Amino acid sequence: MYKRILLKLSGEALAAGRGFGVDALFVNAIAQEIAEAARSGCEIGIVVGGGNFFRGVAEQAIHMDRVAADHMGMLSTVINAIALQDAIEKTGVHVRVMSAIQMHQVAEPYIRRRAIRHLEKGRVVIFAAGTGNPYFSTDTAASLRAMEIGAEVLLKATSVDGIYSADPKKVTDATKFEEITYMEIIRLGLQVMDTTAVSLCKDNRLPMIIFSMRERGNILRVIAGEKLGSLVTA
Repeated sequence: MYKRILLKLSGEALAAGRGFGVDALFVNAIAQEIAEAARSGCEIGIVVGGGNFFRGVAEQAIHMDRVAADHMGMLSTVINAIALQDAIEKTGVHVRVMSAIQMHQVAEPYIRRRAIRHLEKGRVVIFAAGTGNPYFSTDTAASLRAMEIGAEVLLKATSVDGIYSADPKKVTDATKFEEITYMEIIRLGLQVMDTTAVSLCKDNRLPMIIFSMRERGNILRVIAGEKLGSLVTA
C-alpha cells in the first residue's frame, strides 16, 4: 500500500455523466472509498477540477478574457472541494480544504508545511483553486501539489480504464497501454494530461496511474497497490 498519494478527480467525474453540477450519490460513493483508504493508514491529498461548472478553455468562455475565465474555473473547483469535504466528513474522517486563492470563510489558505502536517495527522487534504494562477490547468496543479507534499504516486481517476492510443469511446480498436513513459505520451500526442503537467512529472520522476473510477472499489484497489489502469513512468 502507498503511504502518501495525490488523487486527481475531474469535475466532470463528480457530475457522474449529468454534465453539470454535482451528483450527490456518486460523490458519497467516492467519499466512502476515500474514507476507507484514509482509515487504512494512507495519507491522501486530493486535487479537484471544476469542469462540471465552468472551464476557462471551454466553448462557453470563448469570448471571455482568458484570465477572468480561468479565475471562474478556479472558483468552480472550490465548490467541488466543499461538496467532497462534506461527503467525506459524514463518514467520520477529518478533512481540510486548502485554497490557492484566499477565502478564509470557506477554506484554509494553501501553505505547504501546514498541508503536510494535516496529512501526518491523518486528515484528508483537498487542494482547491488549482495553482491560483491563470493559464495553468488542475492537472498541472495536481502534479505540483503531488511533488510539494512528497506523494509517492499521482493517481488520476477518469471515466476510462487507462491510456489508449485513441479515444476508446470513439475508436473501437484503440490500443490500451499497460505501461508508458511520459516521453511517449508527448511524442504520440496522447490527451492524458496537458504538456506542462506531463513535463513536471517527467522532470521530477513522479509515477502516475490512470484508472477508471466507474467501478466501485477501484480507488481502494489502486491505493493498495493492485495493478489497475495504465502506469506512467519517467
